[in-house]
Amino acid sequence: MAHPIHQATKNSPFGDLTKEEFYHKHHVIHQDSFMINNHNMRIYTQTWRPAEQNAPSGLVAMIHGYASESSWIFQLTAVAIAKLGFLVCAIDLRGHGYSDGRRGHIPAVAPVVDDCIQFFDSVKSSNASLPSFLYGESLGGAIAILVYLKQKSNWDGMVLNGPMCGVSAKFKPPWPLEKFLPAAACVAPSWRVVLRKSLMEKSYKEEWKRELVRRSPRAQASENPPASTALELIRICKEIGRRSEELELPMLVLHGKEDVVCDLGSAELVYELAKSKDKTLKIVHAMWHQLIGEDKDTIEMGFGVIFSWLKERAKRA
Repeated sequence: MAHPIHQATKNSPFGDLTKEEFYHKHHVIHQDSFMINNHNMRIYTQTWRPAEQNAPSGLVAMIHGYASESSWIFQLTAVAIAKLGFLVCAIDLRGHGYSDGRRGHIPAVAPVVDDCIQFFDSVKSSNASLPSFLYGESLGGAIAILVYLKQKSNWDGMVLNGPMCGVSAKFKPPWPLEKFLPAAACVAPSWRVVLRKSLMEKSYKEEWKRELVRRSPRAQASENPPASTALELIRICKEIGRRSEELELPMLVLHGKEDVVCDLGSAELVYELAKSKDKTLKIVHAMWHQLIGEDKDTIEMGFGVIFSWLKERAKRA
């Protein structure tokens, strides 16, 4: 099945169609709304389901990465998974997309994990018979791991696409700036850390897709994280590394060989330490950080692995 990204243009993920025409063409029903989280913040939520199937074969809960959003380019993968016969749900993390919060500020990840659990549980409660899977990209992969670690037996599998199990040394702030992060986060938590490389430029290999991401109406003014957020991202990676042995669910880890944003070695270590009896590691040669940002052949091969894995595990569950 061809990924919908191939129909996008640099101006719109829907190509020359309206959003409604796009969903109709792909036979997908889309719904969106806002939920109020435990901090009285409005969190944007979405679901996608196949229009021509009475009962979905499973539920996939998707979590986007840092400086991304559940709409725009990310939702094209949600549509593709819905076309496979799944009910798909996603939120905009606080400080991202349509959700409330200061742009790009995640000084503590625990409330973000709680937001995900609140919404995912609400969807699962109405679809209790469906096998359920977590899907996370980049920071979303790290959050997916933390959601599982908090809920354990509630999930039947997890897909990690370029997960943030460690930040690449090629991407971290230059020394000695990294050493001063704790002090900076305390004194000036909103100060934006200057990264070694541009997140956008090093995530999407094809230039027109970088332009598409930039043209999102909700694109963040800066891709550099605030000091408090940068410190929290590093802490998250350490926690995941420390708790990797607690991962016992079926899992697929897909990672680009040439990813200079999230560290491949850290993802391999998490995979090796995980006690899952059913686990798969797929390293994609020449792939950068974002699979959807690659050429057509690489996209079809990489997402083909993900889609086949989801369909097979849904059947087993």
